[in-house]
Amino acid sequence: MNQTENKKPIYNKVIPYLFSVFCFLLFTPLLSYSQKKVKVVHAGSLKFDKNLGNGAQRLIGDVEFQQENTFMFCDSAYLYENNSLDAFGHIHVNQNDSIHMYGDLLKYDGNTKHALISQNVIVDKGDMHLSTDVLNYDMGTSMGYYTTPAKITNKDNVLTSEQGYYFAKTNELNFKKNVVLTNPEFVINSDTMRYNTTTKITYFHGPTTIKSKENSIYCEDGWYDTKKDLSRFSKHSYILTKEQKMFGDSLYYDRNKGIGRAVKNVNVIDTANHIDIKGDLALHYEFTNVSIVTGHALLTQKYEKDTLFVHADTLKAIGEQDSVRNQKTKIKNQKTEEKSKEGQSNNKSTPRNDKQKKASNQLFAYHKVKFFKKDLQGKCDSMFYNLTDSTMRLFGTPTLWSEENQLTADSINLVIGEKSIKSMNMKGNSFLVSQEDSLRFNQIRGKQMKGYFKDNDLYLVHVEGNGQTIYYVKDKKILKAVNRADCSDLNIYLKNNAIDHITFITKPDATIYPLEQIDIKELKLKDFSWRIKERPLSIKDIFKW
Repeated sequence: MNQTENKKPIYNKVIPYLFSVFCFLLFTPLLSYSQKKVKVVHAGSLKFDKNLGNGAQRLIGDVEFQQENTFMFCDSAYLYENNSLDAFGHIHVNQNDSIHMYGDLLKYDGNTKHALISQNVIVDKGDMHLSTDVLNYDMGTSMGYYTTPAKITNKDNVLTSEQGYYFAKTNELNFKKNVVLTNPEFVINSDTMRYNTTTKITYFHGPTTIKSKENSIYCEDGWYDTKKDLSRFSKHSYILTKEQKMFGDSLYYDRNKGIGRAVKNVNVIDTANHIDIKGDLALHYEFTNVSIVTGHALLTQKYEKDTLFVHADTLKAIGEQDSVRNQKTKIKNQKTEEKSKEGQSNNKSTPRNDKQKKASNQLFAYHKVKFFKKDLQGKCDSMFYNLTDSTMRLFGTPTLWSEENQLTADSINLVIGEKSIKSMNMKGNSFLVSQEDSLRFNQIRGKQMKGYFKDNDLYLVHVEGNGQTIYYVKDKKILKAVNRADCSDLNIYLKNNAIDHITFITKPDATIYPLEQIDIKELKLKDFSWRIKERPLSIKDIFKW
């Protein structure tokens, strides 16, 4: 065999061998059995690009890479010896077949498993859909983040923000800067928000508002369960409805039941009637527009030139009620039952005529009630105040003080105008007392009394039934005599808050006694009681019982 013949078989053996070695060296990063290496699953063509250096390979046409349980697809790519790649066109990253990411450009580091997807980025994970311009994603921890405006949709919820972090393993998303969550029932605006796509619970940090048709909520910390419609808000939090505004250190709200609860430093403001109620605990029933406040409860109502302050163990306010809204509440509560009774829901869900829409604004005060107004003070066990007709009704040993006069009865009704007290109706054991000196008192007693005011001064009292009077006669401001009279009906005229004269409507049984001729003990009518020590002389006094 000659040398040529000897070389030929060697050539035939070496060339295939060198080609195989070249391919091996070329694809070493791809064909490594280590699962940490990125490998080429498919490509239309493969070229070595010496201009890029680092053993760069260019793959074109229906390119597919794999690293462990992550698959990456693109139109073309550069693969580098350092286990990284740049991909272009129709990017699709599939991890665990549970999360899919799309875009136009991809930079991926196989060593750190970090992916940077840009341009028309879309992420799909079950019912969650994200779109943005640039997305950083860590395949190892399944954590992604963006610093460009993004939009996330999840069934009924749409969320937008300028920054966000997504943790796929825990289904949590953190958002910052101009965060907006839109739901068919409400819209949330927040500075910083954390949202779990599984539990549907949203957590708020920083100034946050939640607006719906029924109300507007503000807080700087809290959470909202969008699935159960339950929430808690704190830090300068409040709930604003059409008629009221509720503040508190902590607010709890059940949207389905329409119940709000405020704890500590509570403040309920009725903007329509200029009423402010404060306390330690408040409940608001949205569908019936009822608010209840307890614990150091204080009601304040402003008038044109004065302010009324009321304290009681419990204060309750009933605002204008919308019967249509109430009917919708009943429908919502009956929803479960109606589903089980096919065909009956339509009959139950017809709202009443909107003409029946309004009911009166009312205030109730229960137990140990005291109130203070510059020209009027009072005390009773319970009080009812109808803002529609401006009538205040006092029950349970009620006592009123108007300037120098003390008024008591089984029950007392006061009609209060915007500027002054208009009239008063006292029923059962009615008694009016004013003090002349430390031992002597002017007194008027009867079954029923009606009082009339002018510029907040009591100027006329009409007594009906079993009228009795004791009043002192003066001469140049010096007490000279005392007049004691019994008369069924009579009128008492007052001037400068003192008795000026009395007109007896029916024939009286009256006697005038010189002061020295009558025992001071006889100058007190039955059931006389002077309660000056109970009179509140300031706002602080209404908290003393």
